[in-house]
Amino acid sequence: MADVNRGNRPLSPHLSIYRPQLTSVTSILTRITGNAMIVAALLIVWWFLAAATSPEAFERANWWLTSVLGDLVMALSLWGLWYHTLAGIRHLIWDNAMGLDIPTATKLGWAVVGGSVVLTLLTLIIVA
Repeated sequence: MADVNRGNRPLSPHLSIYRPQLTSVTSILTRITGNAMIVAALLIVWWFLAAATSPEAFERANWWLTSVLGDLVMALSLWGLWYHTLAGIRHLIWDNAMGLDIPTATKLGWAVVGGSVVLTLLTLIIVA
């Protein structure tokens, strides 16, 4: 059936109309960190493969991963791992129909953000 009122329907509001909410921003960040962890995993696999290939290949990979840029990428990947883990726990809480009211959802969102930063710093301090 053809939609005869197609031109008369209101358009969906664009993102520029809505004010970003913490839950929407954390949801987007969960997707971004999930994909970024793939990049970090590939870098680690490259490092392992280089170690198994030759000393020259390992030296090249190790130089890159231990450079300032490599340290930054790995530190951000560590934050992404903690963030993604805590966001997953938050979703498990929500899957049990708990914490769905706006004040609790906001507190959980800030707990994910703050907790991921704290756990990243603790991990970097313990490992370093």
